[in-house]
Amino acid sequence: MLTLYHAPLSRSSRILTLLDELGALDKVDVKVVTIRRQDGSGGRDPNNPHPEGKVPYLVHDGVGIRESNAIMQYLCEMFPKAGLAPQPGDATRGAFLAWMAWYGNVMEPVLVMNAVGVENPLLAKTFGGTDEMTGQIETALSKKPYLLGDTFTAADLIVVSAYLWMPQITPDIPVIRDWIERCGARASLRRTQQRDTATMAA
Repeated sequence: MLTLYHAPLSRSSRILTLLDELGALDKVDVKVVTIRRQDGSGGRDPNNPHPEGKVPYLVHDGVGIRESNAIMQYLCEMFPKAGLAPQPGDATRGAFLAWMAWYGNVMEPVLVMNAVGVENPLLAKTFGGTDEMTGQIETALSKKPYLLGDTFTAADLIVVSAYLWMPQITPDIPVIRDWIERCGARASLRRTQQRDTATMAA
């Protein structure tokens, strides 16, 4: 049995979008929980088994899985027919795994440093900066519509989620703007927004 602990309009929303893309929403029990929001509202939910009270948190037959990129890779392997991730043996599998890791290991740290105004030579050397981050995405999209080629994958979903969540950080780079627009126009994202909005209003 699969159970997803989800808070509307949060990082776990991209997991709902992925499940929609995978055609697997009906195969997962989605439990809505509260979390502490960035504005200080909300709070830890005692019904959320995540060790830190965060979302997303996926439980499969009693085993918990945390971190968006790990959950997304896991779900793509559980529902491979949807084609949201290259499978083992595919030549693009390594690039897919690299993008999934890059999001958490490079992109999010850079965005957090920018958000809080941290300027530190060691951190900059470790993670790079905004120019290096956007340069990686621009290079990947210079000759193809999506990060891995002609097909939208979970790698696009996790990387673009930052720009969809914070449109003000969108760089003035045509290929990146076009890619964000392509990804953002997907029906799965619209449906997730509608579900989350309805849940928040209930």
